[in-house]
Amino acid sequence: MNDFFRVLKYSGNLSARLIKFFIFSIVGTIFSAMSMVVVIPMLDILFDKVKVMVTPPMPPVSLTTDYLTGVFKHFFFQIINGQGKTQALLFVCIGVVSSVLLGNIFRYFERVVASKMRVDIVRNLRNEIFEKVTQLHLGFFNNQRKGDLISRFTNDVQEVEGAVMNSLKVVFKEPITILVSFSLLFFISVKLTLFTIVVLPLVGGALAEIVKRLRHQAKQSQESLGRTVNVLDETFVGMRVVKAFNARNYILKKMHLENDHYSKVNLSMAYKNELASPVSESMGVIIIAGIMFFGGRLILSGSDELDASSFLAFLAIFAQIIQPAKSFSNGITSMQKGIASARRIFSIIDLEPTITDKPTAIDLKQFNKNIEFKNVSFSYETELILKNISLTIEKGKTVALVGPSGGGKSTLADLIPRFYDPTKGEVCMDGISLLDYQKESIRKQMGIVTQESILFNDTIFSNIAFGIDLASEQDVIEAAKVANAHDFIMQTENGYQTLIGERGSKLSGGQRQRISIARAVLKNPPILILDEATSALDSESEKLVQEALFNLMKNRTSIVIAHRLSTIQNADEIIVIQEGEIIERGTHEQLNQKDGLYKKLNDIQRQ
Repeated sequence: MNDFFRVLKYSGNLSARLIKFFIFSIVGTIFSAMSMVVVIPMLDILFDKVKVMVTPPMPPVSLTTDYLTGVFKHFFFQIINGQGKTQALLFVCIGVVSSVLLGNIFRYFERVVASKMRVDIVRNLRNEIFEKVTQLHLGFFNNQRKGDLISRFTNDVQEVEGAVMNSLKVVFKEPITILVSFSLLFFISVKLTLFTIVVLPLVGGALAEIVKRLRHQAKQSQESLGRTVNVLDETFVGMRVVKAFNARNYILKKMHLENDHYSKVNLSMAYKNELASPVSESMGVIIIAGIMFFGGRLILSGSDELDASSFLAFLAIFAQIIQPAKSFSNGITSMQKGIASARRIFSIIDLEPTITDKPTAIDLKQFNKNIEFKNVSFSYETELILKNISLTIEKGKTVALVGPSGGGKSTLADLIPRFYDPTKGEVCMDGISLLDYQKESIRKQMGIVTQESILFNDTIFSNIAFGIDLASEQDVIEAAKVANAHDFIMQTENGYQTLIGERGSKLSGGQRQRISIARAVLKNPPILILDEATSALDSESEKLVQEALFNLMKNRTSIVIAHRLSTIQNADEIIVIQEGEIIERGTHEQLNQKDGLYKKLNDIQRQ
């Protein structure tokens, strides 16, 4: 239940809304139940039990059932004595209709409050999930299935949305209905109501066992759905590879297995879910039969406590309890899936970002001097990826990182924008540890171009101006010209307003890369990180991109990660990294004079 109440808090102003919901539920339930009570005088008239008598006086005002009964009797007998039984019957009918109408009006208000809560909960939950996920470090996304994250944002929130309405009924409305109804039943007959209370737990016991078995399966269902979404996402993104390797049958088998598991779990849940309603209804009929027998005996024995009209009203009111009891059982079932989904959502929301700002972190307004690695070591889990790295990158210089794949080059570069923090040692900028700066102010000083061009399903203009508020069209055009992108952009269907498709699928690799470079140009950062920016391109595209990168790197501090050594021969310093350690450093000419790893790599590429 803690998870349920935590979900409700996302509605905002929870106390006021719950008070309104309570009031509307109670008043609506009272009016609905009263429609059954006022039927008793009508039944007395039909059974010819009402004789002409002196009209009772109006009772003193009080918030009790005796006051309401006294007022009704005052007007009821006044009409009988003055206008006859037919008019009194009409008065009762008007009373029934009025009670039902008022009950429905307040029930509508109650549902409006619940709907507002549901809508606000869904909106605030999704905002919270997205805000939290965007705060988490990059390592989190390497360990998580993207499809599972999407499933929590969509399917799990949807389950919570459906559970909120049912849960409000289960936790608040239906208990109120049952309590009000039992109060009226006590008012009619204490003995008969006590008998009802004794046998009613039979229903609750049967339902409790069903609910207990549903809880575990609800969690399995949502986890399976998350895995299914992940398979879909990976298949759609990698469709070219699936077809190229004739892996369709493999993917189909994977999807069928997950889909079958999801179906089995949900079918088992459906069996138990559908069992709850007939069990509660069957138990309800058994209890009504018991009430009819016990109440009938009271009437036949001539008991003063219960007469025929009151007994019929008792049965009518008790029949109204059956539906709330069924709703209660169905709502409990829905709650189990909702709570399982809520726990999956909160497992993300409760994650604490590992890359955070200190309370005393300062704003890095300008990069002035250098970037310095001081005895830096780093590990993702236990094995060290970087080992005791010491390196200084002076402002305005170009430093290239080369070496075998998996040696730690990209990891080293990722420490500069604080995508990760060192395990040991520290990275400093202008003599101050990066941990003492606000991380967003650090990233404002940097432009990053990666091997895989990360573009969005939007226009060319929006992709170049990404993250930059109020970028003018002229600024975007100038950035595209620097990146050698303007000419091909103008040849597209709508120029800068052309939609480029999912991940830029309508553009070639070289075109996508030049859009990425234009984005970095527009940001105009003092520090550049170029991670294999040309390795995936053909020779013609590489030449255009290389020219664009040369334009971009002018008068900037650049960290270039490269496999093609021909692209970094003019670097001020080349750092050779192998197995997380710096094994060589120097200019292209200096390293070529040594018989080391760099010379071997360079000789291989020249062959």
